Amino acid sequence: MPELAFWVWMLGALSAFTLGAAKTGMPGGGTLAIPMMVLVVGNARYAAAWTSPILSTGDIFAVLYWRRHADARKLLSLIPWVVLGGVGGGFALSLDEHLLRRIVAGIVGSMLVLFVLQRRGWFNQLSRGAWLYGVAAGFASVVANAAGPIMNMYLLTRQLSKEQFVATGAWFFFVVNLAKVPLYLWYGLFSVQSLIFDALMAPIVIVGGFAGLWLIHRVPRRVFEWLVVVLTLVSLYFLF
Repeated sequence: MPELAFWVWMLGALSAFTLGAAKTGMPGGGTLAIPMMVLVVGNARYAAAWTSPILSTGDIFAVLYWRRHADARKLLSLIPWVVLGGVGGGFALSLDEHLLRRIVAGIVGSMLVLFVLQRRGWFNQLSRGAWLYGVAAGFASVVANAAGPIMNMYLLTRQLSKEQFVATGAWFFFVVNLAKVPLYLWYGLFSVQSLIFDALMAPIVIVGGFAGLWLIHRVPRRVFEWLVVVLTLVSLYFLF
């Protein structure tokens, strides 16, 4: 059993709940879990590995529930670029932790600016830049599980319904999070303690998943889109 203070356990539980809700109905909210998990673990690099099984639990729940709504064709153009970004992220895991966090925050911030400009009609061709989103998402996912804001920005440019948005994102992260496991094993970032912690958090992820399902049917699309933007901005503050 991991020897953690009570407040750390509570913070971990809140992080797991938020990640579960983000997987099924509150995309963008999961970005808040990134800094929370860093506080739980005390190290950004190890936090990425501790969070990975929690994310996979949420991925499985979301994929099973939303399997009929996914539009996998929206992801095909991303695949080679995500792989390229993931390889770069694997090499970047050896960089200084503070530098890594600032790199990820810079990527997320850039994607947010591009999304806002695109929604205002300033760049009508922006949605075709799949390579940029793919490389950024692959890199940010490996180094800090921070690809959520980037993929949210990309999927919002695809003009998907709320259900398609969540379902397509769920399939993307299900595959990507499994693909990252060998990298984390290579760097020795998993431990018995981390896996016990993740197992204890699994039920809380599921509860969060049901909470997300409740939210998605009650939040209008326009509010939904700008909620993603606002939560992304909040996450940037903590990443820096």
